[in-house]
Amino acid sequence: MSLPKVLVTGATGKTGMAVVAQLRQKNFPVRAIVRSRDARSKQLSSLGAETVVADLFDPGQMLAAMRGTLRAYYCPPLHPQAIQSASAFVVAARETRLEAVVGLSQWLASPNHPSLQTRQLWLIERMLSSIPGTVHLNLNPGYFADNYLRLIDFASLLGVFPVLTGKSRNAPPSNEDIARVAAALLSDPERYAGRSYRPTGPKLLSAYDMAAIIRKELGSPVLAMELPQWMFVRAARLQGVAPFDIRSLLYYFEDHKQGAFEYGAPTGVVEELTGHPAEPFDATVRRYLNQPFAQRTLGNRVRSFFNFMRAPFTPGFDVKGFEERQFQPPPPSPLFAMQDEQWKAEHGAMLEVLPVP
Repeated sequence: MSLPKVLVTGATGKTGMAVVAQLRQKNFPVRAIVRSRDARSKQLSSLGAETVVADLFDPGQMLAAMRGTLRAYYCPPLHPQAIQSASAFVVAARETRLEAVVGLSQWLASPNHPSLQTRQLWLIERMLSSIPGTVHLNLNPGYFADNYLRLIDFASLLGVFPVLTGKSRNAPPSNEDIARVAAALLSDPERYAGRSYRPTGPKLLSAYDMAAIIRKELGSPVLAMELPQWMFVRAARLQGVAPFDIRSLLYYFEDHKQGAFEYGAPTGVVEELTGHPAEPFDATVRRYLNQPFAQRTLGNRVRSFFNFMRAPFTPGFDVKGFEERQFQPPPPSPLFAMQDEQWKAEHGAMLEVLPVP
């Protein structure tokens, strides 16, 4: 019997690309949505995926891309109008009678959170769960390991590991483990129907613990350095991060410091669904250290030193003003996760069905 074709949105992203790879390893036919034909779409084709160029915000293009598929991995874009993309996806899913969808959400999802993205994700969870005849599986990881390791070149090349979350802890999942869980859910959606799954790493770590792990893997000194918020905003702008993304991350740093990602972590979801233990942080670090941008070449050292030194002089963003100018609808009483009794009650109940190692 042939396996059902799976639609993957965000296919050139960090989890989307990994989901495609995992599904292809299981021999599922995959249709991957891409923004344009480029090196990343060629990489998807080399995995054996069918690639289609489509706009996630356009209902007609989403419908055309979804026809002929039975299951889907939906990764909402990090965007002020993410709800528009989700609406287009839901309309297409109803029209095509999609069999099952794994929706990537986040551990913080709440109608009361100060982040617009987080409030939208809470709504999107409910939109996906209300599609008639479609099995919905909610994948809500916390703060990814990738978020800490995007600056690993500073540690490798300059001996400095920027800390943005204080001494608070997290059990960060790797992109690959998130993808393995998504592929497992898509392989047998009826078995897991109607449940939420939070994949985590195997151990709670602070950013200072992570710096020690990176130091051990490098075999050279690495200093954990607290990075002020204003410096982060300038460094992020230097890297081309959009204002909306920066604003969202600033909120998530505060959640992190308040213990939202430590709450209920670690879980045993990765091992329960995939049969393999969650990847330890040191293994993830080794993979990132092997990336070209982290290699200890003269060119990389010069580039990193130059970017590090010019970051304080790069103009920042007025992130609060940006939020106001975008007319983002604020909740009546914005609350971070650990301040929100409704969020803690819902997530505490969720933890009762999440296996813990």
